[in-house]
Amino acid sequence: MAVHVTVQDMMTRSVITLVEDDTLAEARSSMNRSHIRHLPVVRDNRLVGLVTQRDLLQASYSLFAEGDSRQEQRLFASIPVRELMHEAVTVSPSTPAREAAALMLERKFGCLPVVNEGGVLLGIITEADFIQLAVRMLEAIEEEE
Repeated sequence: MAVHVTVQDMMTRSVITLVEDDTLAEARSSMNRSHIRHLPVVRDNRLVGLVTQRDLLQASYSLFAEGDSRQEQRLFASIPVRELMHEAVTVSPSTPAREAAALMLERKFGCLPVVNEGGVLLGIITEADFIQLAVRMLEAIEEEE
């Protein structure tokens, strides 16, 4: 029996987002508070970029080799995410999950924002979503045995 799982079947629909004027400090705080590593940046509900935990770490390392945390906090509070965000590769809700997984593996992405034809953010699919799918599939296999 063939099972066709799409991104829509797996994606997280309730996505924490940023706007371009939010600061790096706000991005880091949102990530820490929600235990997430990827924050889509939106303008009028349309995806305009992505900020990741890795982006924040690289900015921290390049700006603060000496590790002055107070200076880092002040500077991060003054830099808008538009200065750090990057363009995101996206998928549609109808993208087969297998294709999304292959893209994430090939490009070493931790997430793919899910958008409609107009670029409106509908959700996000992450490595954790694929792990949850794997767990459900393994449980189903074990139940059949």
